[in-house]
Amino acid sequence: MSTIAHEKYEAVIGLEVHAQLLTQSKAFAPVTTEYGGAPNTQVTPLCLGHPGTLPVVNENLVRYIIKMGLATKCDVAEKSIFARKNYFYPDLPKGYQISQYDTPICFDGFVDISLEEYDKRIGLTRIHMEEDAGKSMHDQDPYNTLVDLNRAGTPLIEIVSEPDLRTPQEAYAYLSKIKQIVQYLEICDGNMEEGSLRCDANVSVRPRGREKFGTRTELKNMNSFRNVEKAIEYEIYRQIELIEDGGEVVQQTRLWDTSKMQTRPMRSKEEAHDYRYFPEPDLPPIIVTDEMLNEIREELPELADVRRKRFMEEFGMSEDDAVTITDSRYLADYYEEVVEHLGNPKAASNIVLSEVLRVLNEQSIDIREFSISAKRVSDLVKLKEEDKINSSAMQQIFNAMLEEDKEPEALAKEMNLIQVSDSGFLEPIVDEIIDNNPDEVARYKDGKKQLIGFFVGQAMKASRGKANPKLVKDLISKKLDD
Repeated sequence: MSTIAHEKYEAVIGLEVHAQLLTQSKAFAPVTTEYGGAPNTQVTPLCLGHPGTLPVVNENLVRYIIKMGLATKCDVAEKSIFARKNYFYPDLPKGYQISQYDTPICFDGFVDISLEEYDKRIGLTRIHMEEDAGKSMHDQDPYNTLVDLNRAGTPLIEIVSEPDLRTPQEAYAYLSKIKQIVQYLEICDGNMEEGSLRCDANVSVRPRGREKFGTRTELKNMNSFRNVEKAIEYEIYRQIELIEDGGEVVQQTRLWDTSKMQTRPMRSKEEAHDYRYFPEPDLPPIIVTDEMLNEIREELPELADVRRKRFMEEFGMSEDDAVTITDSRYLADYYEEVVEHLGNPKAASNIVLSEVLRVLNEQSIDIREFSISAKRVSDLVKLKEEDKINSSAMQQIFNAMLEEDKEPEALAKEMNLIQVSDSGFLEPIVDEIIDNNPDEVARYKDGKKQLIGFFVGQAMKASRGKANPKLVKDLISKKLDD
C-alpha cells in the first residue's frame, strides 16, 4: 500500500487495560491470588460456580481502584453498583462475570503521555471493578483444551480510554504510563507476560478531517507492549488497504498472531446487550464517603511526573536523567536514600545511572533485588570524594561489593586500592618519569600541554594505580612549568 494512501487516513484508537490487583485474596472469595500455584488448587465453591454460594466484596478491591481513580484525576462516584455480565465460556463456571456496567466507580479522568515530538492528554472514560475469568490452554494437549480456574475471581480493574489515541506509538506510551502508575501505587505489578496487565485495542480508520468514526475492530491476545504496537500498526494498514480496494471493514474481534505477525478474525464483536447485563443481586452498592476518599488520598505516593519535576528543580538533574530514575518508584526511592546519606545529588545520580543501572540491566533484576544497599553505595562514593580512591578503584570496589558484603573502605584496603596522597612518596616517581622522557618534556615545554595526560598516566602506572592523580598532575605541572 502506498504512503500516499496512508496519509489520506487517520487511525482512531481506544485501549481497554485490565490490571490484576495485588490483593492477597480474590475479589469476592477468601482464597489466595498468588501466581504460580498448581492448576485448580486456588479455588472455592464460589469460584467453581456452585449453587448457593454468596460473594463478599474484598475491601482492598475498592480501595485500590479509588487509588487509581484519584491518581488519574477521575471523579469518584458516591454510589456505584455491581452488575452481572452473562456469557458462556469454558473458563467461567458461573456463566457470568461480576463487573460494573452503567455505574462505574471512577470516570472522566485523564493520563498525560510524552513522546519525543510532543506531549498529549488521553481521556479516560471509566475505571470499573470486576473479577477475572479462568484460563483456557490450547497448547498443552493435542486433542483437548485444558482449563485452570486459579485465576477465576481474581480482582481486576478495567481502565477504558477515550478514543483519543492516533498512532501505535501513542498507544505504547499510554500503556507505559498506565503500567508506571499502577506500579507506583503498588496495586498491580504490571507484568504483561504473567497476565497481570492485559490490553485490548479498539481500532478504526477514517479519512483525515472527517469527524465520524469508522467501523472498529477489537484486537486481543497481545502479551507485550511491543505486540500491542505491532498489532495496531498491522490493523491500521489492513483496514486502509481493504477500504482502498473497495472493501468494507467488518466489526469483529481479531486475534494477534505473533508467529505470522498479523491479525486474524476470532468472532463477531459483541455489543452490551449481548451480555444481558443486570444488577448483581447478591452484592450491595458501594458507598464512598468523603472520609474514605480523604483517607485514601493521604495514602497516595508522589507520582512519577511530580517526582521528575522535583528532582530537576531540587537536585538540578537533567530531564533525561530524571525520567530514567523516576521511571521506577523503587529506583527513585533508592536514589533519594543515596542522596540522603551522601549529601551530593550529582554524585548520587552518577553512580546510580552508571554502575547501579548497569548491574540491574546485566542481571535483569529490579532494584529491590539489588545486593548493595544505598548506604554502602554512598560510603563508596564518599571514599572517592575524600580522595581516598580514584575512579578506576571505585569501579573495582563496586564490583567486589556485588560479591562480598563488606564495607567499601575495608575492601579498598584489602585490594590495596587506597590512594596515596603523600608528596614524599610521589615526588621520586614524578622525577623519574620526567628524567626518562626527555623528548616528551621538550614537546611539553614547546606548548604541547596536552602531554600532561601522558605523564599522569605513566605515574599512575608506576604507582600501580595508587597515586592520587590530581596531586600527581599538580606535581608534574609545577616541575615542568618551572
